[in-house]
Amino acid sequence: MIRLTLALLLFALPAAAQDNRRPSHCIAIADAAPGIEYLHKASWNAPLPNHTVRLQYIAHAAFLIRSQSGLNAITDFTGFYGNTTMIPDIVTMNHAHSSHWTANPDPAIPHVLRGWGDYGQGIEHHLEVGDMLIRNVSTDIRSEFGGQEDKGNSIFIFEIAGLCIGHLGHLHHEPSDEQYAAIGRLDVVMAPVDGGMTVPIPTMIRILQRLRSSIVIPMHWFSDYGLGTFLEGMKDDFAIDIRNSGSIEVSLRSLPSRPTVVVLRPQWLRDEEL
Repeated sequence: MIRLTLALLLFALPAAAQDNRRPSHCIAIADAAPGIEYLHKASWNAPLPNHTVRLQYIAHAAFLIRSQSGLNAITDFTGFYGNTTMIPDIVTMNHAHSSHWTANPDPAIPHVLRGWGDYGQGIEHHLEVGDMLIRNVSTDIRSEFGGQEDKGNSIFIFEIAGLCIGHLGHLHHEPSDEQYAAIGRLDVVMAPVDGGMTVPIPTMIRILQRLRSSIVIPMHWFSDYGLGTFLEGMKDDFAIDIRNSGSIEVSLRSLPSRPTVVVLRPQWLRDEEL
C-alpha cells in the first residue's frame, strides 16, 4: 500500500520539483504513528512546549495553526481574524464562497496560498516555511446553475512536529482513491459538517471513517442542531469530546484509544488575552 501511495505521489510531481522537495512524511508513512496528547488551554500566542502545535478555531472554516517556533498559518482566510496586530506567515484560501477567501489579502503576509488556479486547471503548492510544510490536494466544486468547476478548491495539509493536519476546505464531493492517496495519513482533520453547502452529512461521515484520523474537529456548522446531527452519526465509531474553549494543543505522544471528535467553539484572536 505504501509503495502504491508513493508511486501515485511521484507520478503527480514534476521530476525537477521532486529533486528539490522535502518528502511528505504523511504520505510516506501512512500507517501507525505515535499518538496525540491534549495539553492545557492557553492564549493563542503563549509559548508552546517542544513538538507541540496549537489549533485555534477562529470562525466558520478559519483556524489558526501555530507551531512551536512561532509560525502562524490561517486557513480559509477572509482578511479578518480578530483584534490582533499579528500578521500571519501563511494563509490558505478557497473560493467556493466569499466566506472562505479575500481578493485583497494584506500585502504584508509573506505566503498567500490560493486553493485554485486558472479555471479547471487547479494549482499545486508544496511550501516549506521554518518547521512547517504546507501542501494541497485539488478538489472539484459546484459552480452556478448546477455546473462544476474542476479542481476549483483544495484540501490543505500542514505537516508540523511530526503531525499531519488536514483542512478539508469547502469540500463538494468525496475524494477519489487517487486523492485519498495524495492526502495520506491525517492525524488531525478539520471537517465541514453543515450537510448542505458542502457534502451531505452521511458522505462526510463516510469520508472521516475512511481517513480514520485521531482527531476530527467539526467546522462550517451553522447551529447546535446541525452539529448534533453530525455527532449523532459519528458516536458509534468515534468518541465525542465537547469543549467550551476554542483551542487545543496537540503533540505526537500518546494515541487515543479511540478516534475522537473534538468540538471547539469559535473565538476571534485577541492580543490582550496574555
